[in-house]
Amino acid sequence: MVDSASLQFVSPYAFEAMQKVDVARLAALSDPELRLLLPCLVRMALCAPADQSNAWAQDKKLILRLLSGVEAVNSIVALLSVDFHALEQDARKEQQLRHKAGGSNSESILVSQLQHGLTLEFEHSDPLRRLRLALSELLAIMNKVADSNGEFFLKSSELFESPVYLEEVADVLCILQAELPSLLPIIEVAEALLHVRNGEWFMCLLVANVPDSFSEVCRGLIKNGERQDEESVGGRRRTEALRQLCQMNPSQALNIRAMVVEECHLPGLGVALTLDYKPDMADEAVSPLVSYVSGLLLGTNGKVRTWFSMFIRNGQQVRRSNKSSSVLWQMRRQLLLELVAILPRSRSTHVPNDTDMDSESSSGYSGLREEHVVKASALLRLYCALMGIAGLRPTDEEAEQLLQLMTSRPPATPAGVRFVSLSFCKLLAFPTLVSTPEQEQLMVMWLSWMIKEEEYFESAAGVSASFGEMLLLVAMYFHSNQLSAIIELVCSTLGMKIAIKPSSLSKMKTIFTQEIFTEQVVTAHAVRVAVTNNLSANITGFLPIHCIYQLLRSRAFTKHKVSIKDWIFRQLCETTTPLHTQLLPLIDVYINSILTPASKTNPEATNQPITEQEILNVFQGLAGVARSQYTITTQLLILYYILSYEEALLANTKTLALMQKKPKSYSPALMDQIPIKHLIRQAQGLQQELGGLHSALLRLLATNYPHLCMVEDWISEEEVTGTLPLLRKMLLTSSSCKYSQTQLREAFQNVLSGGPGLLRILEHLTLLSAGDLIPYAEALTSSMGLLLEDGVSRRIIQTVNKLWMVLNTVMPRKLWVMTVNALQPLVKLLRQQRYTQNDLMVDPLIVLRCDSRVFRCPPLMDITLHMLNGYLLASKAYLNAHLKETAEFERQAQTVSNLGLSGQPDTPEVTREELKNALLAAQDSAAVQILLEVCLPPPQEELSVQSREAEGGLLSDLREVQCLICCLLHQMFIADPNIAKLVHFQGYPQALLPLTVAGIPSMHICLDFIPELLAQPQLEKQIFAIQLLSHLCTQYALPKSLSVARLAISVMGTLLTVLTRAKRFAFFMPTLPCLVSFCKAFPPLFDDVMSLLIQVGQVSAADVTTKARDIDPLIARLQYLGQKPQEIRLSESKYSLRKRSAEELGRADPDVQLCYQIEATFMDIISSSTQAL
Repeated sequence: MVDSASLQFVSPYAFEAMQKVDVARLAALSDPELRLLLPCLVRMALCAPADQSNAWAQDKKLILRLLSGVEAVNSIVALLSVDFHALEQDARKEQQLRHKAGGSNSESILVSQLQHGLTLEFEHSDPLRRLRLALSELLAIMNKVADSNGEFFLKSSELFESPVYLEEVADVLCILQAELPSLLPIIEVAEALLHVRNGEWFMCLLVANVPDSFSEVCRGLIKNGERQDEESVGGRRRTEALRQLCQMNPSQALNIRAMVVEECHLPGLGVALTLDYKPDMADEAVSPLVSYVSGLLLGTNGKVRTWFSMFIRNGQQVRRSNKSSSVLWQMRRQLLLELVAILPRSRSTHVPNDTDMDSESSSGYSGLREEHVVKASALLRLYCALMGIAGLRPTDEEAEQLLQLMTSRPPATPAGVRFVSLSFCKLLAFPTLVSTPEQEQLMVMWLSWMIKEEEYFESAAGVSASFGEMLLLVAMYFHSNQLSAIIELVCSTLGMKIAIKPSSLSKMKTIFTQEIFTEQVVTAHAVRVAVTNNLSANITGFLPIHCIYQLLRSRAFTKHKVSIKDWIFRQLCETTTPLHTQLLPLIDVYINSILTPASKTNPEATNQPITEQEILNVFQGLAGVARSQYTITTQLLILYYILSYEEALLANTKTLALMQKKPKSYSPALMDQIPIKHLIRQAQGLQQELGGLHSALLRLLATNYPHLCMVEDWISEEEVTGTLPLLRKMLLTSSSCKYSQTQLREAFQNVLSGGPGLLRILEHLTLLSAGDLIPYAEALTSSMGLLLEDGVSRRIIQTVNKLWMVLNTVMPRKLWVMTVNALQPLVKLLRQQRYTQNDLMVDPLIVLRCDSRVFRCPPLMDITLHMLNGYLLASKAYLNAHLKETAEFERQAQTVSNLGLSGQPDTPEVTREELKNALLAAQDSAAVQILLEVCLPPPQEELSVQSREAEGGLLSDLREVQCLICCLLHQMFIADPNIAKLVHFQGYPQALLPLTVAGIPSMHICLDFIPELLAQPQLEKQIFAIQLLSHLCTQYALPKSLSVARLAISVMGTLLTVLTRAKRFAFFMPTLPCLVSFCKAFPPLFDDVMSLLIQVGQVSAADVTTKARDIDPLIARLQYLGQKPQEIRLSESKYSLRKRSAEELGRADPDVQLCYQIEATFMDIISSSTQAL
């Protein structure tokens, strides 16, 4: 018997020569090397080649010359002279026989009557018998492998174990496989050779003589291999065989390793191949072993990660006498050697005893060399993955060297910063590495060095995210006992998910909170940290903003009376797009620390808010006069801060009142100077870069400034920023306007005589963007009163309206104030009475106290209605905020004043809310009543309108104004149906009913409350309800209208029985014509209406029986026509006569007038019904 390690394997040089059929290289081989390749070379020389070229003929001559001096060639030639066809037939018969016999070796067709042992028989046999002996033995092993169901066995065979005949057996094996490939597939032969001694040597020779089969054999061995090769003898033999194959063909080693990972089989082989791999150009940064194992454990393939982790865990559990034979032990040893090699000489306190380390100068290099930093970081991450993911338990030697590496001091480079961060997180993830007091002292010294040097590292390395911020952040988490946050931070920095028990951090927590970072030290240090310049989402890692955020959350600044306001303001000013995700949470927690004290015992322990002057500096020059020095990101963040602060102040009113603490709100004057809408419009175009800031600002605006979020404004903005305006702006060759504000004012002064000049300037201004138009706002609005003069071109007024709407998209609040002041009546202008933003929010009706000529100028009326709608919304928000702001403080003050006084209950809060709602309802209804009054033309205007309509023209200024007003009223009624109810309970002129019902689409909601209006005790409201219902039935012939009309008829019948004579006349004279509309809209009501008319006629006739005129014939006619309405075909002259009679009796008794009104109503109903037919 012989150990395969003492056998000569095929060298990589020889295998490459065979693979490329390089005859020159083959000739350079030594005799022992050439002996291993003889089967293939002899077959190559004797068999007829497929290549008939002259080059191959010359190479073949060289091969023959090479073989001529080798004695063993003759025996191989003799082997090739056998009849392989007959041999194959006998082999197949033997296979069938064995299959029938159940695998027993009792009979053999290939070999029979063995007189001696297999080895002696082989020695004394001729070539044919040698082939039969080897083939019989090989087939027996292959059959046993097929029947073993994957269980490994090692078959003892004299033929494959005798050192004397190994080369002859190898020759026979190679010839058999080459001549009988269908009977002996090379993959199955290789699999069978694993089960005999020296199998890997035979396998290498077999593959070397068939070099093209290398990848096929390796893949087959890997596919049939075990998932964990270190656990079994078969797995280790398979790994060793494949390792020998790859040593024979090292160029394919990495491909074979990739197959191992792909199949998730034989993990030890992958590691062994990596250990054997010697790259042509060594990577000084990271070794192949570190790269390979890191890729397996830190890659995205979870299946591969689990497979390799199992290899590590199982490898630690196996106890073997010779540990050095374990691939896992070899891997750990190699990693340890690499770790020790990069340690500074003074730090490597213990060097493995079996390594040859180059002697270095004893001067002592205390710092980690720059060329070793990247490799050290890779080693740290790999050990983290091995320990945290694969469950590696480090030995004392490994733990000691790891701690020495982690506490070494790298140079001040970005890679050095990364190394320190990784070392720090590894200490947190695996605190068990620090086990002795000396090691703990070493760690404390290293942490102290980190604190001392972090500022220098940040400046020297030129990075924004340094390890100093991570130290602060961890210290804060420890102080607030947020251990889960520390675990998340560690996993994020290391780039892997590690299971860390919070209880394991107790020692580190004690060191941090008691020895290194007390809370006071943390806050004092954090406020001195420089802000991050140009902070954006592109800057990754742990920044000062993360530390400040955590300290604000834990209220450390207020607890230790450290001012953080200046730092936050500076950081907000040093921001750019894309927006960093931590900025909005920072602002929110900062606002909370301003309003809410750290503890109830110390209500003054709050942070200071940003001053108004600092805020003004940010927005200075934004109104178009000069460019601001701050970025749009800073301005939007400050705007978000102000709006969030005001909202939080209102939300915490109750809490603040209980503590008798009232933080100062920002003044309205400050808010007036911030171009909120202009900023929001810019943010809309930067939504991708601003993250959630744009949506957060919209939410705050909708709550606190609803007048800046009107739907019509967003629609008009689409018109301003659409395709058509873009094409028109292309006509503007320069971004600057060629007209000044002075020229615009002068042109307005000459509007009557120089209209074309003014129009030319205005048309040019329409090409400007909204932002470029801001400087012209004052000149434009201050001259709007001049447009009310007679003779001003309508086109000029419409162009001014268009420019005003464009300006409204960027500076609505300031524009509204200027416009209201410009459109005041002449008396107020002479008194120079100027309204402010606050005046208009308190009393929105000031907008309608403008020059009366505005009410007949549709373009300016459109502007006025827009402002009115906005200020009504602003007034609601203002009163809601005022109520929240003062309610709790007044209640607290009243409670204090009532102490000791009995019988004086507090004013209920519901009363304040009701008063506020009543005031808002009064404002809205007053606005609606004023607008309805505007729709009524004065007598002279009515005559001119009637004459224009008679000429066929329906469009007039009045008509256009009525349409604008109806649109606004429709919006108001839809937004709050209670306004419609209130207005109609108040009532308005009956002449406006045709206009309101036809012009306001939402008037159908009145059907809901008309029954309630009919139930009112006032006769005027009942009359108005019936008149309104008559128009609604004509406009909306719905089932609901029919039911309400029935109710109205019933109410009229009831009132007939209870009203006095005078009231009956006052009620029925205006309401009887409404019955015509009821019957016209709903013919089924004809009978009920007829009955009512007859009842009214009877009552009226009874009251005039004492009169000279006899009314009884009228009653008789009514009853007759009610029964036979077809008799309506009376002559038209008769009906006209009756009407004239009624006119003649206009000054007569009211009952007589009522009777004739009844008859006229009756005739109108029947006439309308027949016309419908």
